[in-house]
Amino acid sequence: MALRLKDISNEAILLAGGARAILLQVAMPAVGQGVAEHSDFTADPLRRLRNTLTYLYVIVYGTVEEVARITHYVNRAHGPVHSADGASPAYDAFDPRQQLWVAATLYDSATKVHTAVFGAPAPDDAESLYREYAVLGTALQMPSGLWPSDRAAFADYWRRSCSELQVDDASRAVAHDLLHPVHAPPWVRAAMPLARLLTAGLLDADLREAFGLPWNAGRQRRFDRTVRVLAEVYPRLPRALRHWPARHYLGRFRSAAGHR
Repeated sequence: MALRLKDISNEAILLAGGARAILLQVAMPAVGQGVAEHSDFTADPLRRLRNTLTYLYVIVYGTVEEVARITHYVNRAHGPVHSADGASPAYDAFDPRQQLWVAATLYDSATKVHTAVFGAPAPDDAESLYREYAVLGTALQMPSGLWPSDRAAFADYWRRSCSELQVDDASRAVAHDLLHPVHAPPWVRAAMPLARLLTAGLLDADLREAFGLPWNAGRQRRFDRTVRVLAEVYPRLPRALRHWPARHYLGRFRSAAGHR
């Protein structure tokens, strides 16, 4: 049976790539400027991650009505996110190219983590899974034809896009607030050393350095050892535990919708 988006999106281990995806997003100048000006990372640095997870789980596992509801919510929230005329870099949450980049970071980060823990999927599975990931952008008005046609085309797009990334003081501030949350529950703060290690290890060396994330041979060994342990232990955990975040965020969304 072919590997489907529904088969992997509820795996909690994919959260290990969440901060990486956000840092890649804010390193794209237009996206980063919009996030810096319209998101309060200092007060609630994990909100973007929570909102992204809710969007992802509803798009993949929700009903038709729930998908319509979440896209309406997101579009309404994105309404004010656009730059003033003549501003540089120009940002607009409804710009299909910026939607493509956000969806691409989610795909690349999720599949990077999934491959590290579960192993590389068969080529046909990888291609079918890749095509399904387009929905993360098309649900937000990105034309389906903008999603690169196959993984080879995506690799070319990814290389070109990564050459445009720029890390400035604003994006470094977002990274610091995200990875060193002050206003977070104690259990979240306790997990942040591991989150920082995984995020830094999953980034390319040049971006890791640009964000000012410390790295050395010792950290590389800890990262490699951590990934080996996760690959050994995580697939053996009960599915109920592995899929808890998806159930949790879907449940919160449905509960909130029921009270509107």
